[in-house]
Amino acid sequence: MSEFTASYRGGDGPTLVLIHGFTGTWEIWDPIIAPLEQHYDVFIPTLPSHAGGPAIEGDPTLELLLDGAEALLDEAGIETAHIVGNSLGGYAALRLAARGRAKTVNALAPAGGWAEGDPVIAQTMDFFQQMHPLVVAAAEHVDDAVATPEGRAMLLQFLTEHPEVVSPDLAKKILLGGAGCTEAIALTEMGRTADWAFDLNAIECPARIVWGTEDKVLGWPIAAARYQEGLPDADWVILEGIGHCPMLDVPERTVELITEFAKD
Repeated sequence: MSEFTASYRGGDGPTLVLIHGFTGTWEIWDPIIAPLEQHYDVFIPTLPSHAGGPAIEGDPTLELLLDGAEALLDEAGIETAHIVGNSLGGYAALRLAARGRAKTVNALAPAGGWAEGDPVIAQTMDFFQQMHPLVVAAAEHVDDAVATPEGRAMLLQFLTEHPEVVSPDLAKKILLGGAGCTEAIALTEMGRTADWAFDLNAIECPARIVWGTEDKVLGWPIAAARYQEGLPDADWVILEGIGHCPMLDVPERTVELITEFAKD
């Protein structure tokens, strides 16, 4: 799995969809794919305007991104599924649930939870704009960058609190995926001005929100304000000492959180 492909599908059972975060690809789910395939028909697309994903015609918007994500389900022959997403993918998972496409939705540190007008939104987009050129530069020396524990820790410092559990091969995939997101700057400008609010009451399926207390991208609890208010009856799981991507930090625990919740 060293080359970018548009998506991944494998396993047998109820359909489970995994949706990656901003500037990622489907490959970031690699640590938990095999164990999930023992329980599910696992479908993992790469989002529109991300490396290997379909293009968005014209300027990207949240609605076009979501329409594109929904079209990927249609193309895969998936009407409804258990949906899990992380970060931007967590937001997409919740929005797809609001569109009636989810049997259950499990959002890991979902974007869009900021309170209306929160200056952290602009700060988050500034962070991504500043980071992307650095990621592109690092990708030119990718093998050296991932060759040492210290190098991997530096590359993954905003995604995981336990970079030592991430293999050099996966660190390379993550770095190349981020560098290959050529629309990253346009997507951050979209995120800066987008209306992230939506009708949370439209989510009628069981919902779980998972957040790590050491998240350096969408900090707990400030980045969860809208969801705490709008989804008080959701199943909330707070992971002490865990970062932005639980599937990297604690893959076994993440599998447990998914399989115990995503049931037909």
